[in-house]
Amino acid sequence: MPDAVIPPSRPLCIAGVGRALPKRIVTSAEFEGRFDLPRGCVEMTTGVRERRRADVENGESASELGARAAGEALREAGLKARELDLIINASGTPEQTIPDGGPLLQRALGIERSGIRSFTVHATCLSFLVALDVVASMMASGTCRRVLVVSADLGSAGVLGIDPKSESLWGDAAAAAVLTPGAEGGPALERFLMRTWSQGASLTEIPGGGTRRHPLDPGADPGDLGFSMNGQAVLQLCLRRAPRFFADLHPPLLREGMATARAEDAIDVAVTHQPSKAGIDAMERFGIAPERTVTTLETLGNCVAASLPSTLYEAIRGGRLRRGERALLFGTGAGLSMAGALLTY
Repeated sequence: MPDAVIPPSRPLCIAGVGRALPKRIVTSAEFEGRFDLPRGCVEMTTGVRERRRADVENGESASELGARAAGEALREAGLKARELDLIINASGTPEQTIPDGGPLLQRALGIERSGIRSFTVHATCLSFLVALDVVASMMASGTCRRVLVVSADLGSAGVLGIDPKSESLWGDAAAAAVLTPGAEGGPALERFLMRTWSQGASLTEIPGGGTRRHPLDPGADPGDLGFSMNGQAVLQLCLRRAPRFFADLHPPLLREGMATARAEDAIDVAVTHQPSKAGIDAMERFGIAPERTVTTLETLGNCVAASLPSTLYEAIRGGRLRRGERALLFGTGAGLSMAGALLTY
């Protein structure tokens, strides 16, 4: 494995956060009734008690949800959408193939004539975390100063009718953050590390929809457009790779846990992607204390890329992450990729 390549700390301030959730709540009891399953088994298996479902038939799209989340983030930051330098759509479930979600998000914000550059950073469930790294580097180079990052995912779209375990895990949500340069010694993206092991590329996939299995090809299989995941194999691969990953990202984690002997090494809160109950429970063995871990899996499910910023929103709004405190951000994505960051909020 290559040596860790970790960029130096880069000033980065989260000036505002926002979140938007569909109104419709689907409980695990509903799944149990529909699939004739024992009472309580869905929540016990997945860790999800309820999740949101977008009303797509009545116009509730990913870009519309994203614009609602962005509005809250912009208000907190004291900015108008037209004052942005850059809009990044950091979502794992594209609304359509072309154009990418950046222009669709810009249009949903009502600034379609603004000329503000808008594009997508797509790393499946890691999209928001990777976008933070991209923005921090761009700000360090002086190419932008006011950036909106939005993750809006309708994860339910590709799993409906497949099987109760897959369908019950996923939820729909959008979350946004307005990013500005941080002052020296203030808010910053301290460390960032990402690694990919493509031996796991086929473990989580939607094989169709691209050029290899185009839906219009003769003999195209509609099943290729559905989502599939070998959750157990993904978990085992992550467990094998995680110790070295965390040792490189932040050595005190494996040595002493989040509350280290040295204050400068301590982490106040952990905000992870919400993959599954088993995935969250596994984090404890890598020094991530359960009492300092913020979770939204129980009430939102796995919301793809929107999970991490939705959970970060929960940490900030709930007072668990305050200005000057440090958060560990971590997640995994299809590919298989793993990414983590230390963020001073």
